[in-house]
Amino acid sequence: MFSNKLSIEEFMLGLTKRNPHEPEFHQAVREVAESVIPFINQNPQYIDTRILERMTEPDRIISFRVCWEDDQGKIRVNRGYRVQFNNAIGPYKGGLRFTSNLTLDTLKFLGFEQTFKNSLTTLPLGAAKGGSDFNPKGKSDREVMRFCQAFMSELHKHIGPDIDIPAGDIGVGGREISYLFGQYKRLENKFHGVLTGKGLEYGGSLVRKEATGFGTVFFMDEMLKEHGESLEGKRCVVSGSGNVALYTAEKIIQLGGIVIAMSDSSGAIHVKEGMTQEQLEWLIDLKENRRGRIKEFADHFHCDFLPDSKVWPIPAQLAFACATQNELDIDDAKTLVKNGCIAVAEGANMPSTLEAAHFLKKNKVLFAPAKAANAGGVAVSGLEMTQNSMRLSWSMEELEDRLKSIMGRIHEQCLQYGKQEGQPVDYVRGANIAGFKKVADAMLAYGVV
Repeated sequence: MFSNKLSIEEFMLGLTKRNPHEPEFHQAVREVAESVIPFINQNPQYIDTRILERMTEPDRIISFRVCWEDDQGKIRVNRGYRVQFNNAIGPYKGGLRFTSNLTLDTLKFLGFEQTFKNSLTTLPLGAAKGGSDFNPKGKSDREVMRFCQAFMSELHKHIGPDIDIPAGDIGVGGREISYLFGQYKRLENKFHGVLTGKGLEYGGSLVRKEATGFGTVFFMDEMLKEHGESLEGKRCVVSGSGNVALYTAEKIIQLGGIVIAMSDSSGAIHVKEGMTQEQLEWLIDLKENRRGRIKEFADHFHCDFLPDSKVWPIPAQLAFACATQNELDIDDAKTLVKNGCIAVAEGANMPSTLEAAHFLKKNKVLFAPAKAANAGGVAVSGLEMTQNSMRLSWSMEELEDRLKSIMGRIHEQCLQYGKQEGQPVDYVRGANIAGFKKVADAMLAYGVV
């Protein structure tokens, strides 16, 4: 038997020694450990079986060479990964990311977060993450096709509908999923739901591209209602203008909120009177079809453009962090508090630094962590898997209702473990403990494996 108590600092020291030079993974684990270790110390069965040590070690990490030929006939070499983190409650599930700066550190942090996120959905989904240091930007369709076929030629050995079901992520959209699925089907001679985010013509699901953004807003709405507030009439800033941010903005507008700012890497737009649905549709077309910069929106609609600026300095009541990891730092958190922000929801993966999250909670800003607030994407991926297995498809309305119900159940779990006598609801604590407990109890049931 081991020590009766687990120390956060001792645990983190051991983890960093086993996983050196991986700051994003360390940050993700610490954020969970700060909530979960006090809970573990009250439940010694988790200490004696070293469940947290086991949960922070991936089941396996697969790394492979990807060789492909560009349009000039030159051979290119990239590296592919799949980090299968935990399958205690279901087959591995998580996105593939194609970006030139991809590292194993990033994939481990994302896979670890995915474990808790998938657990919170209440669906039987394990956790994984993968991708390549290939950048599809600037590549021709034929080059992207050849890369995806080469990538799947190795990946197909490690995935399957009851083993591991990848999805899209940064750099992997409908085009890439199509090429990946076509190659899988050719190699395996099977047509089954081994990838999610597919086209509607071959087994995809409605609401998939909107799901993460819609889910983030549904969670914010639940959180506000719990505290006697609503989205109606609230001024909102949304960081980013990618898929998550765009559909976060759409659902905010539909529920009566006012979107006054969005951004990309070049700067931020400030729409003082609030963005209309027609303006948002123009921006969606700009970003999804024309791959334009957000300054074009400012020029077209004659609103303020703030070059090289984030959205956080623009006064608002609600903030949605939907761009990338660690985009909201301690200075941004102080600015939000100073400007009277009452709630923050994380639509991206780990967009707030630990210091920022601590500061927001200390100042009684409602804070919805990514693993709870942005679980809508994987929730609808799970629903796509169900539709594939049953050989049917649900309507837009039915899927949105199911998504809203799932986000409501996630909120209930956060309340169950995040409420403490005489204190505001700690949604980070609630999400971490709820996600941990389901996976940990399944691991205990299997014995030492």
